[in-house]
Formats: sequence, structure tokens, C-alpha cells
Amino acid sequence: MTHTSLPFALRLSVRAACVLLLGSSVAFAKNKAPQAPAKADTEKAGTPFQHRGVASANPMASAAGLQILKAGGSAVDAAIAVQLVLTLVEPQSSGIGGGAFLVHDDGKQLQVFDGRETAPLLAPSDMFMLNGKALSFNEVVAGGRAVGVPGLLRMLALAHKQHGKLPWAALFKPAIQIAEAGFPISPRLHALLKNEPTLLKDPQSVAYFFKPNGTPLPVGHRLTNPGLAKVYKLIAKEGADAFYTGALAQTIVNRVQQYANNPGLLTMADMQKYRPEVREALCFSHSSTQSDGKTVQICGAGAPSSGLIAMGQIFGMLSAQARPADDMQSVDWLHNYNEAARLAFADRAQFVADPAYVAAPGKDWGSLLQPAYLKLRAELISPRRMADAPAGNPGNTTTSYAPMADQPEYGTSHISVVDGQGRAVSMTTSIESGFGARLMVSPGLRGGFLLNNQLTDFSFAPRDANGVPVANRLQAGKRPRSSMNPILVYASDAGGQRGPLMANLGSPGGPMIIHYTSQTLWAMLNNGLDAQTAIKQPHSGMTATNGPLMLESGRFPAATVDGLKARGHEVQQTEMPSGLQAIQRKGEGWLGAADPRREGSVSGD
Repeated sequence: MTHTSLPFALRLSVRAACVLLLGSSVAFAKNKAPQAPAKADTEKAGTPFQHRGVASANPMASAAGLQILKAGGSAVDAAIAVQLVLTLVEPQSSGIGGGAFLVHDDGKQLQVFDGRETAPLLAPSDMFMLNGKALSFNEVVAGGRAVGVPGLLRMLALAHKQHGKLPWAALFKPAIQIAEAGFPISPRLHALLKNEPTLLKDPQSVAYFFKPNGTPLPVGHRLTNPGLAKVYKLIAKEGADAFYTGALAQTIVNRVQQYANNPGLLTMADMQKYRPEVREALCFSHSSTQSDGKTVQICGAGAPSSGLIAMGQIFGMLSAQARPADDMQSVDWLHNYNEAARLAFADRAQFVADPAYVAAPGKDWGSLLQPAYLKLRAELISPRRMADAPAGNPGNTTTSYAPMADQPEYGTSHISVVDGQGRAVSMTTSIESGFGARLMVSPGLRGGFLLNNQLTDFSFAPRDANGVPVANRLQAGKRPRSSMNPILVYASDAGGQRGPLMANLGSPGGPMIIHYTSQTLWAMLNNGLDAQTAIKQPHSGMTATNGPLMLESGRFPAATVDGLKARGHEVQQTEMPSGLQAIQRKGEGWLGAADPRREGSVSGD
């Protein structure tokens, strides 16, 4: 069915209701899948390694990546194998039904592969509105309406075409082995299933994750996924196009269009037309207080992602205050950081969107990172919380857009890889909310993969109260704004040329990604902490421009909370399960780091 032949009644209802694996020279031990831990390791230490390694959200995924590296694979090859395993063992966070940003360095060229999902061609800008009012997140997240065209597999295939060393089919073998042999359900996955009753509305998800009585399968239950194994065998044999054309693509489209209570507008034409983008990396410079004032370059993905832009703005404003080495748990630092972050989020809401639809301020996204502009922004920070954090005027340009209102944003997983030939991958990958659209694609067998709900990253209201359009409004074919922030950090010489890779990191967490990555890297560069110690530090931040300052529960003394309140902040204490992954250069080798708040791990040699 093409988009032009989609039933008119379906379009109205959406608006109104608001194969066999190819042989390979790579040998893997038969049915010897890496095993998951019984529980998350809350006392993780950094993992040193000498040549090559992987940090990811699951030990089975990290081990699969190292297998690929040992077999002669590149960093891209390893990242693909890791992602395929994560789709299986961490289905709530990322997978082939979603998208990703991949930053790649081969020692010569720095590239960003943009596999962000796109809006269906039939999607109207007011798809999340009803009777002139924006629907709530919970009204649209489950079902077909919020599903964007998955971009992950075509993006990975493009990266593999340019930088892969092993055959495409070989990268699927570890995940297929685990899918067929099974993996033990972890405490984290079990707990998330227990707290996600919406999945019970999807028969395929129920058949896979739950007992007949509707309770989640227990911790330690060996879960096989024959449906996903079948899909992987098909894609391994026929390539990524098998996902976007033919019977599998039609199955995806049918699931989206035929969801009973909340159907979507995805069509075969959307699937067939999806293409990833390759973009230049966006970089900013920072003078590290732990390297005798030497400058580092911090590089990652620009628009439609807001992560690197917001991080660069925060770093620039904090540095402009000439207080870069303050204790990060002090009232002064927390106040200054949060005020800088609020100003960065105001610019994010005003300006950042898909560059194919929205021009950068001053026709250059770098205008948001100019030191002179950030110095002016930093002057707005006083000893007390500002009443309202305004957007700025980068590039001295007049914007024709309204700021996007605050709304929920979730999800993601992160993968960091370095190989033995000087190549590196930093990839943040997502299906957005936990379990995405709560919609599983099952190709005739139990299991399969979950679809994303990334369209909820668009502004639900396409215009403000005065009718002025929002930059990040939903438009046909558009990529939604993201907070993902996969970064590579380099030493820099006096002329500003990039030197050796120093660090490779990223995190899940929706808009909190910006805080998790910024605070971890700030601690590494300015407080001299190694990656593992920096990841363990207490988190803070906000998710709304003028929202409360949030502190990680149980990690800050009462005097700090009181001191922030005295500065005018509304303070909330909450859990912050960041899930950071990092690889840091240490002498002639590396230190891998995984967040103790989740089940991540490092594999290296």
C-alpha cells in the first residue's frame, strides 16, 4: 500500500483521536553466548585495556563487540554487533525499530551518521492536537501514532559500507546465537516490565514478555527470541533493504496502521524512501584546567540533535565566569551550572530543529557556540536564580519561530568503541520512551522487536498562542529534535588542529543526557577525575527551561539543598539512572567505564 492509497478513514481517525545467515570466515563458538550478570554491579571499577575495547549497556553486547574486534572487525563493525545484541537484551531502550546518531573517526575524517527517524509523509503538523489543545504524552505514546520511520539499519549499513572490514552477515552471528540460545532476564528488565502495564495491550509483547496471567517473566528466566532471530537472518542475507522493502516492511506498516486504539500513518512509501544523512561533526574548544590551560576539542552531532550544542553553551558560559574549578557539589557550582543550563535550554527550545527544515541562526549552528555570544549569555547569571531564562540572539538574526513548550522526552542507550587501528565510534541509539511505542513487530514467531515513539520528540503544539510556528513542529519527512550527545574528545594544538583522541562517551536519559554528559566530561577535564570516577559523581540538572533544579536522591547533604533554595531554586530530589559509557585514553592504553546505576560493562584487550 502506498501513502496515496492509505484509507481515508484511517487518516481521519489518527488526526481525530489524536532466511538464512550467510557463511562467514569469522568463527564464533556455537551456542556460547556471553551471559548477563545476576544484577547490576553498583561498585564498578574502571576497566583498563591496551588495544581495543567496547563500553555498552550490557555485558553480552560488549562481549559481542570485542569478539568482532578480535576477528578483525573495525569500530563500526563492533558497534553494529553491539547494537544488534542490545535490541535483544535491552529492548526497552534501543533497537532496529528506532534510530541513532553515530560519530566516527578513522584517523583522517570525522563524520556524523544521522539515522534519526523521520515523520511519515502523511503526518499533519497538528497530529498531536485535538479540539485546539495538545494531547498528553500518555495519550499518544502507545500505538502507531508516534512511530517514526526507523532509521537505524540503513544508517548502520551506510557506515558499514564506508568503514566496515568484516562481511555484513558476520556481524549478526553473535546476536542470532543469543536470540536462539536465550538470555536470562535481568533485574532491571524485569522491574521495567513490572512497571509498564501499557505493554499488556499489545498481544505480541504479552506473548513474549509475560506469563499467561499477565505478570512479567521472572528474573533469570531464559528468554529466547525466535522472531528476532528470523528477522536478523533475513537482513544478514539480503541487507538492510530487506527491512525497508518487501514483506518485513509491510508487516511494520500493518502493525502501525492497524493498532486498534491509536493507529499511525506510516506507509510503505515512507519505509522505502528513508535515507540516512552524513553530516560534518560539530566541535567546540574548551581550555581544560587539568592540562595547564591546554585546549581540547569536543566533537559530536549538531542539529537535529541539541546535545552537543547545549553542552558547548554550558561549558562556554561556565568558563566565561572564570570559576571552572569549583567543587561540583558546592552550592556555587550547582547554581551556576543550572543557570547556564537553563539559558542553553532556552536557546534549544527556540532554535534547534531539523536543518533541512529550519535554518541555523545566522546560517551557522556554530553561532550558538561563539565565545563572545556565550560571554554575553553568562552575564545574565547572578547569585540568585533568574525568574525566567530567555533565549538569546546568536548571529544577530531575527527568528520567525516561537519557542517550543516543555514536554516529556525519554530513552536511549550508548555505545563507545575504539579499535586497534585508531578508529573510534561513539553512538547513542534510541526507541525513545521505555519500550518505545509499546508495539512489537513479530514476523510469525514469538518475539521480534519494538517500534519507536520518536514523533513525540516534536512539539505537540505546532504553533504558539499567537499563531507563530515552532521550529521543532511536526512536518512530513522531518527529523525530530534530539538530546542525544555521542561525543569524541581530542587534544588540540596551538593552531586548533585536532590531536589524539582523549575520550569517547555518551549516555541515555532524554534531556538529562545533556547534564549527564556535560557533568561527567567537566569532571574529567577540570577536576582531574578518571572516567569511571567521574561517571559515579552525583548528578544534577533540569529538564525544563524554567523548571525545578533536580538533584540525585541521597547524594547531596541537606545544607546543599538549603543553600540552593536560598538562591531561589525549587529543588527536587529524584533517581537519576544515567547509564553513561566512556572510554578514556590512559598513557599508552585505555580505561573503559560503565555507569554503576545500570547494567553496563566494558570488554577490552
